[in-house]
Amino acid sequence: MKESSCTQVLTAGELAAVFLPGQGMLGASLQLAGRELLGRVEDLASAAAKGGTAGIPLLYPWANRLSSTRFRTAGREVVLEPTSSMLHLDEHGLPIHGVPWSRLSWEVTEATATTLGARLEWNREELLAVFPFRHRVELAVVLDPDGLRVETTVHASGGDTVPVSFGFHPYFSLAGQPRGRWRLTLPGMRRLTLDGWGIPTGAEMPFAGFDAALGEQSFDDGFTVGRDTAALSLTGPNHRVTLELLSGYPCTQVFAPRDKDYVALEPMTAPTSALTQGRGLRLLQPGDQFQAVFRIHVARLR
Repeated sequence: MKESSCTQVLTAGELAAVFLPGQGMLGASLQLAGRELLGRVEDLASAAAKGGTAGIPLLYPWANRLSSTRFRTAGREVVLEPTSSMLHLDEHGLPIHGVPWSRLSWEVTEATATTLGARLEWNREELLAVFPFRHRVELAVVLDPDGLRVETTVHASGGDTVPVSFGFHPYFSLAGQPRGRWRLTLPGMRRLTLDGWGIPTGAEMPFAGFDAALGEQSFDDGFTVGRDTAALSLTGPNHRVTLELLSGYPCTQVFAPRDKDYVALEPMTAPTSALTQGRGLRLLQPGDQFQAVFRIHVARLR
């Protein structure tokens, strides 16, 4: 099938989801009975122009920031050009969130009322300038009346060893109650010690979990999960959304700034800056494939 930039709408029961294959396969909406559950989706054009994230973006080929624009990984030297339109830099001048979602056009391979499949061939010159490893990525999205399942498969199909360091950044927002009264539930994990730029130092500490109203609490923390599956949830007066890490996501980031009306619960295939540091980085050998799956479960409470 040809490349598609059109909006793809999935519906199952009272749930509806919108994805934009022509703009990074962005999850642009997730609604239950007409009520939006995602944050930062009001002005996608502005977010795209600024290089910002919104909705449910795929962070590819790396999640969160890198500690440098020059590094060696999978036997290759990588030098990123800070002025490239294929990069977005954070306030410290560090590359963040891979190629901006609006710059990646996916080919739709399947589209039904409840499913969407798409693929991205990582072989164009502008993509290889950022991440010089030829491969293919496939996304399979399935919506059912209780939630949204997202399966990502990386195929080392181009003859290169491919580092795996991607993630997603779902923003959740629950209308009908002040943010401080939303209840955040996190399991016991290992918290990564971060430096002043948000880069892991290599140290970890126990995290017993969290299960309380957010109040004035804020998070911008990376964790290792330490097991095959985990669940993180956000509960408001009418709904509960739960991020279920089903396979391939040993790490997660929790981003809950106290002055914003959203909480991001982020599945990650590797720690932040794994490409530059090597810690937790998976290397996919030529001909092999890697698959990671998460699900967003949605429950109506009243």
